[in-house]
Amino acid sequence: MRLGMIVKFPDASGLDIAPVLEAERLGYSSIWVGEAYGSDAVSPAAWMLARTSKIKVGTGIMQMPARTPACAAMTTMTLQALSGNRFLCGIGPSGPQVVEGWHGVPFGKPHARTREYAAIIRQVVARQGPLEHHGEHYQIPYAGPGATGLGKPLKSILHGDPATLRIYTAAISPAGLRTAGEVADGVLPFCMSPEKADRVTAPVLEGMAKAGGDKRLADFDLAPYVRIRLGDDLEACRNSLRPELALYIGGMGARNRNFYNDFVKRLDYEAAAIEIQDHFLAGRRKDAEAAVPDALIDELCLVGPKDRIKDRLQAWQAIARDHSIGSLLLSGATIDSLRVVAEAVL
Repeated sequence: MRLGMIVKFPDASGLDIAPVLEAERLGYSSIWVGEAYGSDAVSPAAWMLARTSKIKVGTGIMQMPARTPACAAMTTMTLQALSGNRFLCGIGPSGPQVVEGWHGVPFGKPHARTREYAAIIRQVVARQGPLEHHGEHYQIPYAGPGATGLGKPLKSILHGDPATLRIYTAAISPAGLRTAGEVADGVLPFCMSPEKADRVTAPVLEGMAKAGGDKRLADFDLAPYVRIRLGDDLEACRNSLRPELALYIGGMGARNRNFYNDFVKRLDYEAAAIEIQDHFLAGRRKDAEAAVPDALIDELCLVGPKDRIKDRLQAWQAIARDHSIGSLLLSGATIDSLRVVAEAVL
């Protein structure tokens, strides 16, 4: 099982490079950075690649509505060339609130968009001919309303390396996970339970079967985000995770379209998911946080004293042995917790 780390969005104080350098020293495989509606993912990824020499750095994720697939391909090839092939291309649709409320474009059909987007990136990097794509979401060259008629198929000036290209998608819904299995080299689930790994792996395998060929989990990087809080006070560690979990389960989307809420229901916490969302959407955030069950936190996260975290890691290592996951990505890790996990796993 490979280890990775999620870094926080950079803010006015910058991005703390110390944990990144420690993760590289300890032998972690990857660092990931995302974007919402503030800092982008590419800039900090490039900055971390420039400050490191061995560890891989990925976007978790680049929002597809924010950039064309050709732009994402250019970014990928450029960072691969500059870093010695250490960049991992993570893409995803984001949610309707961000897509339409921030980027100002239609949410559309995210899974169809993902298929087209990944196919275009691969075509650009492969350079087997000038870029042409005629799909529902992307028409290249563009010949629709407002076109000049001067567009022509082009081939990338930069020579990419298809053999080192790794495309990840962010997914947690069954349809998104099937799409990942079909078109990607890895997937970044927002959370996962090692006891109920099939809630994630089953749709991924369905997508692989649809793709045909010889795709298998052993060659696919299923890389869940796993929140970690190291400390002697177990309840304090749990409480520090409740606000984020309540936000996603209760407020990240509309009542009838919240992928995180749906996933928690599929983990057999339906009553809790409903209660958290009811409180959150009514403005009762503290009640929403209090409604996050201890059992759910313990199942999805690594919390508490050193020995408790090491014991819980055995469940993750067990499913890594059957290829149900390839990487475990720590979210909220400190230098101390990075060392504890490395001591237990590496």
